[in-house]
Amino acid sequence: MRFFATLGFVSCMVLQAATPPTETPKPAPEMVINMPDGTQKLLSSFRGKVVVLDFIFTTCPHCQHAAQVFTQLYNEYGSKGFQPLSVAFNDDIQSQPAQAVNEFVRNFRVGYPVGYSDRAKVLDFLGFSVMDRLVVPQIVWIDRKGMIRSKTTPSENEQNKNLWQDAYWREMVDTLTKEPATPTKAVHHTSAKR
Repeated sequence: MRFFATLGFVSCMVLQAATPPTETPKPAPEMVINMPDGTQKLLSSFRGKVVVLDFIFTTCPHCQHAAQVFTQLYNEYGSKGFQPLSVAFNDDIQSQPAQAVNEFVRNFRVGYPVGYSDRAKVLDFLGFSVMDRLVVPQIVWIDRKGMIRSKTTPSENEQNKNLWQDAYWREMVDTLTKEPATPTKAVHHTSAKR
């Protein structure tokens, strides 16, 4: 009997570990993105737009695919306030990050801003530990109010694999671009008493 109780407890713990924590919506922390031209962009400067913040490795085929999909979505939804941003953080580019980012943009015809940062700052933004086994791209969806509405977990599993799918990305862009930048104001009715 004790064996089955232990097995049930362990099964619950495994299931809990596989289920991503509910962390959204929450305010997006500030992120400084170093650009290849030597300037910096602040994430907060895009407030009022629907932002997909895409943390990538320039050598990752999945990241390259995501950049091409986000370029297509930007062409379709940019006029409605959609703004993709990619941030490269692979260790092998740290000696010449600007060159690596420029090559990535050119080779994959990326049509939106791509910058770079170091791994520690990216992990801090994502709220991940250096001990987490991390897959890339890591994708964060931020609404017009600066609230994180969805983000990927450190690794993919059966419960969250849709977060890395093109159909989910299109759905997020379509949904978030339809939302207003500010909450709708409540209408207060006053009645005159005589």
